[in-house]
Amino acid sequence: MIGKKGFDNEKYLEEQSAEILRRVENDEGRLYLEFGGKLMYDHHAARVLPGYDPNVKIRLLEKLKDRAEIILCIYAGDIERRRIRGDFGITYDADALMLIDGFRSRGIELRGVVITRFEDQPSAISFENGLKRRGVDVFRHYYTKGYPIDVDLIVSEQGYGKNDYIKPTKPLVVITGPGPGSGKLATCLSQLYHDQQRGIKAGYAKFETFPVWNMPLNHPVNDAYEAATADLQDVNLVDPFHLDAYGKIAINYNRDVEAFPVVKRILERITGSESPYASPTDMGVNRVGFGIIDDEVVRFAAKQEIVRRYFRYRCEYAMGLTDKQTVQKIELLMSNLNLTRYDRSVVEAAEKRAELEEANPDLHEIRTSALQLPDGSIVTGKSTRLMHTSSAMVLNAIKKLAGIKDQVHLLSPAIIQSIRKLKKATNSLPLRLDLEEVLIALSVSAATSEPAALGMEKLTELKNCEAHLTHMPSSSDASGLRSLGINVTSDPRFSSNRLYNG
Repeated sequence: MIGKKGFDNEKYLEEQSAEILRRVENDEGRLYLEFGGKLMYDHHAARVLPGYDPNVKIRLLEKLKDRAEIILCIYAGDIERRRIRGDFGITYDADALMLIDGFRSRGIELRGVVITRFEDQPSAISFENGLKRRGVDVFRHYYTKGYPIDVDLIVSEQGYGKNDYIKPTKPLVVITGPGPGSGKLATCLSQLYHDQQRGIKAGYAKFETFPVWNMPLNHPVNDAYEAATADLQDVNLVDPFHLDAYGKIAINYNRDVEAFPVVKRILERITGSESPYASPTDMGVNRVGFGIIDDEVVRFAAKQEIVRRYFRYRCEYAMGLTDKQTVQKIELLMSNLNLTRYDRSVVEAAEKRAELEEANPDLHEIRTSALQLPDGSIVTGKSTRLMHTSSAMVLNAIKKLAGIKDQVHLLSPAIIQSIRKLKKATNSLPLRLDLEEVLIALSVSAATSEPAALGMEKLTELKNCEAHLTHMPSSSDASGLRSLGINVTSDPRFSSNRLYNG
């Protein structure tokens, strides 16, 4: 399945943009469109749907930018506890800044940033001040009193009325955030309340990607969504409201289904009229299923993503970042699909390399890795006294891609020893070269070494390759692997006994 395409971006863009415009026209005023999932850099979707452009959603907004603007939400608690976005290894507030830069570079107007559930958190205030001093409008929304029971209190001056009003300038207002729990829905409803108070007609809809409503409940693509949200304990299910209203099966997930009666009541209370939606699926704008062109390819890719998540959650559990319930959830998903760790081919290759190195006296601790190249072949690496296993693996991979013989050095021993000498002089431990250091050394060597230059040219071919490490990478190795676009997993073993894994 390597290299095969399962998704058509252009077909999806055509379907999704047409549906959004239909919703805008139906509301005859203003549409608040909540964006579920990631608006930019949606690497989960790209891994599950081979061929999917991680930025296809922002491309869609580029098509609609004359009629659209963005409100970016971020939960104050996420700023305070420095919540991390896993695929980039950056905090949610840093991700928010990156999103703003992305909007500006594409000419898409940012109306402002909303700090949700604001309670005077010091970090949130610092974030707010920093944005304001850079010319970004910032608004505060507070915990909604009475939610979800007391609708009269929610839809009042003591509820949504306490929030800052963001005065829109365009008919399509996209509400997005760095991740789940950012307060997007509450922001939409608060804005609807304030518009209604001002006599402005407005509507609400939700841009969805997963789960895919018109695919089977147990389709691996939908199972992969459960895997991606195992830490939130999300569960896919048949939308009971849709089934009751139309007699048709549609797939949704527990949080949307559970929230629907409350959201419907709040919408009706705000507008003073019957809700236009009979089900949470009705609320969704989701045409992603129509972009799938090869079901077999996406099934395989989705199963691979579930195995990746299995390794990720086990590592996060070892680091204290998630709980046992999350690990058990992903293990159950694996069992239901008859998947094992060895369905990820690089796992067995990395373990076999470790077995070969067990008798090697040069290795104090055995740390190995494996990477699958675009042609399906696999290269391995091992940790030595000179460099980390991630460094060796990447060098071996680009040597094979460039057709360079094993005995040829991409980095001269003199350069490696010079870097080690500098690290020793500055008390930088460990002395072994991590991946970021190796990539810098390679770029310097490429100026005078033909093999290094040939290897450098092949680094871009590692994007979307699969890799596995028999231990958790250091922060510098993880950063280097991310920068190359390699989909890496690892066993939940620490690379050393040191508590600081920098």
